[in-house]
Amino acid sequence: QVQLVESGGGLVQPGGSLRLSCAASGLARNYYTIGWFRQAPGKEREGVSCISSRDGSRYYKDSVKGRFTISRDNATNTIYLLMNSLKPEDTAVYYCAHTVVYGTFPYLRPWRYSSWGQGTQVTVSS
Repeated sequence: QVQLVESGGGLVQPGGSLRLSCAASGLARNYYTIGWFRQAPGKEREGVSCISSRDGSRYYKDSVKGRFTISRDNATNTIYLLMNSLKPEDTAVYYCAHTVVYGTFPYLRPWRYSSWGQGTQVTVSS
């Protein structure tokens, strides 16, 4: 069973940076994707970025393109989300999630992901 543990959240001023980490265990040798999602109070969970295990393809929500970068360390099974130029609207609980890819690629659709971490709070405020 896949287990995911996020870390790295915190309070940062607008324009600042944070790097989130997602430590994954129980990963099998199959085609999967790991994504970062976020949920702000009163809003639906939304996809931020994801990365494919097959070829490292990366996908981003439009509003974070050019500011956020997803990466992975295969040696430690850790997925990172580097967030630069943070804005108050980036404030949310950030989750990483995993799914095995069957058929079409899941991209940033939360309902396609089956394993979730507990989340880490990111607050962007002056």
